[in-house]
Amino acid sequence: MTEGPYELPEGWRWVRLGEVAQRRANSLVPRRYPSRRFRYVGMEHLEAGQWEEPQGVEVSGSDIKSQVIAFHPGLVLYGKLRPYLNKVFVPSYEGIASSEFVPIAPHPSLLSPKYLAAYLRTPGFVAYANANTTGSRQPRVRLEALWSVLLPLPPLAEQERIVERLEAFMDRVREARRLRQEAREEAERLWQSVLADTFPRPGSALPPGWRWVRLGEVAYREANFLMPSDYPTKRFRYVGMEHLEAGQWAEPQGVEVSGAEIRSQVVLFRPGLVLYGKLRPYLNKVFVPRYEGVASTEFVPIAPRVDVLSPEYLGAYLRTPHFVDYATANTTGSRQPRTRLDALWSAPIPLPPSPNKNAS
Repeated sequence: MTEGPYELPEGWRWVRLGEVAQRRANSLVPRRYPSRRFRYVGMEHLEAGQWEEPQGVEVSGSDIKSQVIAFHPGLVLYGKLRPYLNKVFVPSYEGIASSEFVPIAPHPSLLSPKYLAAYLRTPGFVAYANANTTGSRQPRVRLEALWSVLLPLPPLAEQERIVERLEAFMDRVREARRLRQEAREEAERLWQSVLADTFPRPGSALPPGWRWVRLGEVAYREANFLMPSDYPTKRFRYVGMEHLEAGQWAEPQGVEVSGAEIRSQVVLFRPGLVLYGKLRPYLNKVFVPRYEGVASTEFVPIAPRVDVLSPEYLGAYLRTPHFVDYATANTTGSRQPRTRLDALWSAPIPLPPSPNKNAS
């Protein structure tokens, strides 16, 4: 019998996850079936700590460029990327998912999928997973650590009772979250209303001295690319899309990593720029940095002409409902829509008089 860190109730026992479950890795390359429709779940379809089952999106095989895993009811899908985000779900339908999910098949006579999922969400397991990762910028749980984790295993009937109690509690949590979400949405509506009222709507009359310009007339792309892996020991302050929440106004802090830990090309940024998140523009991810660093190439580094356009003003306008709607209507790609750069530079911007010009 496996010994654990503390004594368990009668009838319970300690087991390693690999003793009562196995990896059900049915890999699939959807683009080989270009006209087939798939129900796809990516890491982006779960929020951190989400308990509810994600619905995913329906896409054609031609829209998915990478290999995925097939899943079905009876499995537990565990998100190995950034385990602190605590992304786990038990599917009630068949579909495909990002290979960042580990498909775990519990032994049906020993382990309930919902009980296992509940355990994988516990603070104790999340701490264990975080302590057993590989990689810094994109940490992933080491699979040998996953299968070696100690699991307190009660009889199946007790597992079901535990799950019932947890789900009853989660009903109360969901109601509290619903009320909190309503309050947040109301605050966001008020804020978006302020932005909408502050900035003129495209096509409307402008105040005296204002004029409509195209973004490309008053700003340019400062695309200084870098391969951090060419400087393996250098430390970089890195900002990825994941470091901003949807609609976030506050400046992201990013993470400090070594060049060896960043495998892909990045863009350099500095104060005076506006970084615009072109991926999924409806998420409204924009920031005006006050420090130097490197960022994902999903950000477009925009350099305003300082004599006519303030970075803070431009950053605010790019967050308005008018611009978000415009950007969302001008994307390319289905599963991962990105704002078309020609549309970005052609976007109409209401430009007020320059303070310097007024002062002269």
